[in-house]
Amino acid sequence: MAVREAEPVGSLQEVKEVGLDREDLLAIYRHMLLTRGIEERGHILYKQGKIPGSFYTGRGNEGAAVGVGTAMGPNDVGTPLHRDMGVHVTRGVEPWRVFAQYMGREGGPTGGRDGNVHMANAELGLHTMVSHLPAMLPVATGMALAFKIRGDRRVAVGWFGEGSAARGDAHESMNMAGVRQLPVVFVCDNNQWAYSTPTYLSYSVEHIADRAAAYGFEGVVVDGTDVLAVYREARRAIEKAREGGGPTLLECLTLRMEGHAVHDDAFYVPKEMFEQWAAQDPVERYRTWLHNHAGMTDDEESEITSAVKRILIEALDRADESPLPDPSSLAGGVFASFEDLDTPHHK
Repeated sequence: MAVREAEPVGSLQEVKEVGLDREDLLAIYRHMLLTRGIEERGHILYKQGKIPGSFYTGRGNEGAAVGVGTAMGPNDVGTPLHRDMGVHVTRGVEPWRVFAQYMGREGGPTGGRDGNVHMANAELGLHTMVSHLPAMLPVATGMALAFKIRGDRRVAVGWFGEGSAARGDAHESMNMAGVRQLPVVFVCDNNQWAYSTPTYLSYSVEHIADRAAAYGFEGVVVDGTDVLAVYREARRAIEKAREGGGPTLLECLTLRMEGHAVHDDAFYVPKEMFEQWAAQDPVERYRTWLHNHAGMTDDEESEITSAVKRILIEALDRADESPLPDPSSLAGGVFASFEDLDTPHHK
């Protein structure tokens, strides 16, 4: 089973064939702008001393994150990571809650607990990441197993980076998913640098997706800066899983356009590499596509941009007003009583 390299999306007709209308296309652009705007303002908050700990972003990964998030069904679940802010935005996490999470405030999805980017909202089908990164793949695989046992037409999506693909939990998850033909899609954010380790020192195959054949399912490589191509391939994989076709390993090729975190200046990445991928900036690339293929006018673009700026300004103000959590509530949500369980394990 050879890996398949996805073609870029061309015409508007092709987009319509995969279920997107013009309003959907503009919404995707809005989500990409919100994603980048949130993380740009996160940098400012960090420099102001308002974000405790370090700070991680997914600049350059907006297309991959928003593309997959858009392809998920309303009842599907996922475990997005710190490079996948676009998934949270697309699924409906309010920007002010993201800023509140950054600052450790009560209004954040975890109520001021856990790391500043360790967040999710289970009501939106998103489950909070933990380190190390592929540790969420067994979680996604377990949810997919539950869906299969119950006969639910739901799909789990699990994210990981190309560096974390070297860990055992990534292998174990994909092996089990292949053996049991589970409704799960594995998304590799291949941003080419596992901290400072380049891909050629991380794995010996050409693509991470090449490994899928060994697990008995399809591997697909897609340009992660092409949001519509990512959406198309993610939608195919998700619907295939929903119909009983088993897992897919979707590898989204991007470049991490900033350091591993704010403390890292990424001096080890060749300047020419940054320049090459900057020319493929996913936000600018999609903006140009909308003008050329979807007839987005300058007035429409201005309206979207202005609306996003207003949302972000209001979100920052609201997050800043959110109080710090009461220390006495520290243990809240950590332990479950038997009464809290739908099906207590002791019965």
